[in-house]
Amino acid sequence: MTFLRPTLLTLACLLASPGFADDLPSLGDASSAIVSPQQEYQLGRAWLAMLRSQVQQLNDPQLKDYVESSVYKLVETSQVNDRRLEFILINSPELNAFAAPGGIIGVNGGLFLNAQTEGEYASVLAHELAHLSQRHFARGVEASQRMQVPMMAALLAGIVIAAAGAGDAGIATIAGTQAAAIQEQRRFSRQNEQEADRIGIINLEKAGYDPRSMPNMFERLMRQYRFDAKPPEFLLTHPVTESRIADTRNRAEQAKIGGIEDSVRYQLIRARVQLIYEETPGLGAKRFRVQLDENPKNDVARYGLAIAQIKGGQLNEARENLKQLLATAPNEIIYNLAQVDLDITNNRLPDAQSRVDRLLTQFPGNYPLNQVRVDLLLKQNRTADAEKALENLLKSRPDDPDVWYMVAETRGLSGNIIGLHQARAEYFALVGDYRQAIQQLDFAKRKAGSNFPLSSRIDARQRELMEQERMIKDMMG
Repeated sequence: MTFLRPTLLTLACLLASPGFADDLPSLGDASSAIVSPQQEYQLGRAWLAMLRSQVQQLNDPQLKDYVESSVYKLVETSQVNDRRLEFILINSPELNAFAAPGGIIGVNGGLFLNAQTEGEYASVLAHELAHLSQRHFARGVEASQRMQVPMMAALLAGIVIAAAGAGDAGIATIAGTQAAAIQEQRRFSRQNEQEADRIGIINLEKAGYDPRSMPNMFERLMRQYRFDAKPPEFLLTHPVTESRIADTRNRAEQAKIGGIEDSVRYQLIRARVQLIYEETPGLGAKRFRVQLDENPKNDVARYGLAIAQIKGGQLNEARENLKQLLATAPNEIIYNLAQVDLDITNNRLPDAQSRVDRLLTQFPGNYPLNQVRVDLLLKQNRTADAEKALENLLKSRPDDPDVWYMVAETRGLSGNIIGLHQARAEYFALVGDYRQAIQQLDFAKRKAGSNFPLSSRIDARQRELMEQERMIKDMMG
């Protein structure tokens, strides 16, 4: 399937609509009168759909599940009122994370490469959630009204460039010619950054983390990138200064001693991400083997080595390493999922099915487990069962384009052609290609023929998508 790829300039113009001014001064409660939370929500979903069509994403269900659950853990103790969150994981080794209006949380793979502990990772996301809870975007609208749209686009181009990992020439030109506007943004951003740090530290402590992780992260990033000619985008939009480190250190030290600094689960997920960015599985295996030689009890290194061995086709060696891990933690779902992956790779499908069935009795709602169940059913040509499993998965993940993509493929395999076109329509809508989405529903209506109830439902959905498309065009107008 192919889909429309709007330019970064289009994205910037969308972002330039009221409600998307980032890093501008706090102006009190007037913001809600100018941009309502519901408008932020709609703008955020429209922006996310377009962003999805622009960037390469990390589709690892275990990584997605970890990010979502860890952010929701922070949200529970945060000041974020609207908890309808959506996530995008961007396939880039560059350090970056962001929060956009309407509850959009973006995380680059590079965050895991740079955040060495769970506390450091959580400190970045607590800071981003503070931007959301304080509505820094909406609160900047009044100040931004004195700027022309091109200036606003220049202010907001940074988040698009950072997210897309590309230097679009049109955006670069706008940004380069609006130096005054950018200086204005930087002046105001310091106020918002200080507020986000302060509230983020409070949230970290409430969520059970050691808030000292935030200054620890800042200090290490400053040392790491001190002499870089081009530091990561995250450090350009969130400048780390001596005074900022001192301020966060002072606030964090007032908290009680204790709190989570790190976890094995975070390090296991981090190992998965590290392998994504290794040049070859062999290099990853070599690095984890060195760590394991240094400490034979390092379960994270053993897990990383096993995953690298599966990727590299060293299946017997991987089986031995996973056997040791499962002996010490037989119910650890990450180890079990690795064993399922190994069995599927080794074409031991009955063994994989047996393990998945057992795990589902313990973790019936686990997303990665339900995803691998679908994969396994498809490998066994049980398309009807896979389709039924995906219908259940959609109940918990109705806005996940990856799930809709698989629904479309599975319906196609089972001969459900009308359902195939309906699923493709949902997929295209979620990635911002309304033209393709509406066209897919046209195909579905033709197939439905004289089935009037079904045609009516398809027609109603088509009208909804046309209205969504019209709203986006109005926002951009």
